[in-house]
Amino acid sequence: MRDHSTRQANLLLDSGSKIYPRSISGRYSRLRWSMVWITQLVFYGLPWLTWNNRPAVLFDLAARKFYLFGLVLYPQDFIYLTLLLIISAFALFLFTTLAGRLWCGYACPQTVYTEIFLWIEHRVEGDRGRRIHLDAAPLTQKKVATKTLKHGLWLLFSLWTGVTFVGYFTPVTELLTSIFTSTVGPWQWFWIIFYALATYGNAGFMREQVCKYMCPYARFQGVMFDRDTLVISYDPIRGEPRSPLAGKHRTDSSTSSATGDCIDCGLCVKVCPTGIDIRQGQQYECIGCALCIDACDQVMEKLQRPRGLIRYDTLNAIERDGSHAKQIKQLLRPRVLIYTALLVILSLALLGSLLSRTPLKVDILRDRGTLSREMSNGTIENVYQLQIINAAEEARHFTITVHGLNGLTIDGPATVTLGGTSNRLVPVRVRAPADSGTPGSNAVAFIVQASDNPGVSVQEKSTFYFPTRKP
Repeated sequence: MRDHSTRQANLLLDSGSKIYPRSISGRYSRLRWSMVWITQLVFYGLPWLTWNNRPAVLFDLAARKFYLFGLVLYPQDFIYLTLLLIISAFALFLFTTLAGRLWCGYACPQTVYTEIFLWIEHRVEGDRGRRIHLDAAPLTQKKVATKTLKHGLWLLFSLWTGVTFVGYFTPVTELLTSIFTSTVGPWQWFWIIFYALATYGNAGFMREQVCKYMCPYARFQGVMFDRDTLVISYDPIRGEPRSPLAGKHRTDSSTSSATGDCIDCGLCVKVCPTGIDIRQGQQYECIGCALCIDACDQVMEKLQRPRGLIRYDTLNAIERDGSHAKQIKQLLRPRVLIYTALLVILSLALLGSLLSRTPLKVDILRDRGTLSREMSNGTIENVYQLQIINAAEEARHFTITVHGLNGLTIDGPATVTLGGTSNRLVPVRVRAPADSGTPGSNAVAFIVQASDNPGVSVQEKSTFYFPTRKP
């Protein structure tokens, strides 16, 4: 019996064999589906939210504006994206150090969409046994109809996913209108179809192959694990030697027993979406979904034995039979504390920067063709181009002043009006007395300030060039 179960496990582990995960219920399965609902409500719902009569989240690449609820960001705000990516990386490092591949098991898009596609497959074709039988059966009218229905539902879901993805870059209501009126642009069609096919192929066909062979996270996660990381583990001290129940008398697990608690049913292998046998120890293919824990706990309950033969635990705790207090102490080790401190510092820095952000940006471009010129009245003139960006969503009037040298004056518009989330290139001529500076570059500063709100002000440094005086 043991050899037969081992052969089944090896067959499932064969990368050339299709894996048919068995459906299972339990606390971790419910947790995974909770994450499916949360992530997909966010993904599919955000494009439909409105804010100030516009989409709440919109990445308008053509206008180079990025709307995030009350924030309007521009390419000059790239630092915020950089900080966000760094924070995400440290969060991934922290969660992996604490409890392994939590991201993979519960929130990764590949995991989430594979779970959704498996649910559709289960509803159309039936549970694991029926799916195996259907695939092995000869081609019949019923089989063709069943497969067509399944793939049709997969394609419809994938297309809606592609439309939603493009809806983050084009207002989704406009996008749907253009689809129904056949006025969708070629690039919009390209990304809708590309994202739909990627979803259809990855979640419908490749599934565990993406996690096992394509995802780089599976390869470098090992360097972030240590023997005090909470991972899904099989307890060999309690479970071995394995033996089926039939014809054997088993004593209570709290006392000495000739056999372990594992009955070698193979259910932990059948529910695994990547087809591994967790009883063989830690494997990089394990995505941390914890479905094997739900399956094993159900078996232990039927046998009236303690749950947790397969559980979240540390390797050190399993080998040393560590107490709960020791586990908590080991979780608060230096690596975890360092990641936590960095994550808190960076998050506070990002939040503080966003809260103190001025909704005004100014870039100064000098006229490279003519650094300076002497006017008929003896003053020296420099020409600038001021790129003024009003990042607020209401129109504002801005005053332009310049400081740094005695007698500086502006020949050009001293007040500029900009609409909400708009920008304007303003040519400015600045003049100064010939004796107010030294030949060459002299530091000056432009100040652009909102007339209705003095707190909205930006000071941008530049230079004023005086020509070399002839003797």
